[in-house]
Amino acid sequence: MADFFNKLLQNITVPAPYLGMLISSAVLILVVIILRAMLWRFIRRSVQSSEMRRRWLTQIRNGLLLLMILGLVMIWAHELRTLALSIVAIAVAFVVATKELILCLTGSLIKSGARSFTIGDRIQIKDFRGDVIDQNLLATTILEVGPGKLTHQRTGRMIVVPNALFVSEPVVNESYTHDYVLHVFTVPFKREENWQLAQQVLLEAAQKHCSPYLEQARKYMRRMSDHSGFEIPSVDPRVTLQVPTAGEVHLIVRFPAKQTQRSFIEQQILTDVFTQHDLSATKKPIGNSENS
Repeated sequence: MADFFNKLLQNITVPAPYLGMLISSAVLILVVIILRAMLWRFIRRSVQSSEMRRRWLTQIRNGLLLLMILGLVMIWAHELRTLALSIVAIAVAFVVATKELILCLTGSLIKSGARSFTIGDRIQIKDFRGDVIDQNLLATTILEVGPGKLTHQRTGRMIVVPNALFVSEPVVNESYTHDYVLHVFTVPFKREENWQLAQQVLLEAAQKHCSPYLEQARKYMRRMSDHSGFEIPSVDPRVTLQVPTAGEVHLIVRFPAKQTQRSFIEQQILTDVFTQHDLSATKKPIGNSENS
């Protein structure tokens, strides 16, 4: 065993700069230990009060410890600086390599803290829109709804959205009222078409298809208002006008519906209106009339 340790010590070589610093560190520690022993012996002999003696011993111990740490830092300053730079370089490389992972974790914290949505909600973030079916620390899974932002049919595709998007992109929650929602769709007309009749029949069709559950929707929205503290708009169906250009009139139809039936009710309203009524032009456009 002695031969083994002798061979091991012979094979260990320490560079000269490190050898000098090791010797300096050992001398510093030895000086601190000797000084501590001498001071403690002096205080024990000179100070009679036990409380004062304990206070001096504590202060000397802490002072010598601080002195030793400062001395070691001064001795190893260059190596500590090199080590610190290496640690910083490693930390920067780690952050760069795991940037997306860190953003995903941050996005998960943001959406959880803000309570942006839950499982089953229909959301839109950037160009992705659909129903949330799963979420974890790294990604959120949705069933795509589309095409576009105005339709409500599932396309059959599943989208895995990285949570990093929730850090920089706003989230639109189309199901924040959960059971019942206010659904809006637009029907465009030309100015010369019979949009007055269309406004009337669209409202009648919306009232007809919403009447079986309109009172339940009204009570639900009232409870939501009391619970959330914000005012819910009227749930009664309505049709309003919008004039985006000089030659067009858009009819904005709004009605309450269950979250899963808004597209179905919309299609029923449109089918009733366009199959039972003639909404063609009631007068010729200006400039097309013949000279008498």
